[in-house]
This record gives sequence, structure tokens and C-alpha cells, in this order.
Amino acid sequence: MDNKTNDGVPVNSKFKKFIADGWDLIKFAVMALVIVIPIRLWIAQPFVVSGESMHPTFEDGQYLIVDELSYITGNAERGDVVIFRYPNDTKRFFIKRVIGLPNEKIIVKDDSVTIINKEHPDGLKLTEPYLNEKIFGPTGEYTTKDNEYFVMGDNRNRSSDSRFWGVLPQKLMIGRAYLRLLPLKEMSYLPGEYKQ
Repeated sequence: MDNKTNDGVPVNSKFKKFIADGWDLIKFAVMALVIVIPIRLWIAQPFVVSGESMHPTFEDGQYLIVDELSYITGNAERGDVVIFRYPNDTKRFFIKRVIGLPNEKIIVKDDSVTIINKEHPDGLKLTEPYLNEKIFGPTGEYTTKDNEYFVMGDNRNRSSDSRFWGVLPQKLMIGRAYLRLLPLKEMSYLPGEYKQ
């Protein structure tokens, strides 16, 4: 004869239900991990903007989802907003805009950026409506090689970027800004992207 609890249900039945519920929870957790971990590692990951180097396009504390798949299947394009490992300390992550592509000369002068490449041997002066300051420094000429990019912040006077620490190797790119989730009023797809 089974012992019964105060509600009249046999103890053995409650134990079996507890085990069944526990097993269901374990199966759910394993399935969630099988789905979530690959997505987190190879497809998308969260990123929180820190600092003001991309103002006004991005503000400190905004929450983004990074698309990691695009740069596995293709290359970054001029105007993409990219998240990458800082070349001088790969434990840190930066967010900047792609200005120069591989095998280009980038001239930063007179508060504008000019690109010289095969398609534009006489130079292509970039239109940059995302900038909020007309004057920025420093100036100089920079060159990228294969698998190298030149990146700059939108807040040029407050950005540590390729003008200071050099070109960005493609292997350090994590991905592009895919979704802006927070704040909710500024939720957007491919936030900040601008194509020339």
C-alpha cells in the first residue's frame, strides 16, 4: 500500500512526476544550448556601445546585435559600422565605420576624406552626412594592403581610430552592427550604415 500525502496523492506518483518534470527541464536546457550557443558563437552576439567615438550615430550604452556571419561569407564594405578587436589589445572591442577598403590610399585633409583606388585614380571625396562636426583632425595619408581596412569614428575629434593606431586587419573584425535594440525608440536594422 502506497503512502499518501495530505492531498491523497500517492508519494510514489509525486516522485515520478518530479522526475518527469526534471527530465523535461534538462531536455529543454540541452536543446536551448544546442540552438543558442552556435548562434552566439558564429552568427550573432550582443554588443554595448561604450564611449562617444560614434556620436551622434550611436550613444554610450546603446545595445546592439552584431552580425558575425556576413564577414565569414563576404567582405566589409565602405560605410559599414563594424565591431572588432582593438589591434593593440585584442581583449577590448571597438566600434567604428569602414572608410578605406583593402589596397587603397586614404587622404585625410582639409576636414574631408579622399579615397584613391583603381576605380578612382584621381580620388573619390567621401560624402559623410553622419558627421556632426565640420572640422576634425589629425590629417595625413594612409595606405591599406590586402585584408586591411581603415576605420574611423563618426565623432572624429573624440575617436581613437586608424589615424592613431593604424589599419585594421580583417582577421580582427567580429561583424557589423545588425540591430539596435535599445533604447526601444531608436530600434533599427543595420543602424548607421551609409553607402557611398
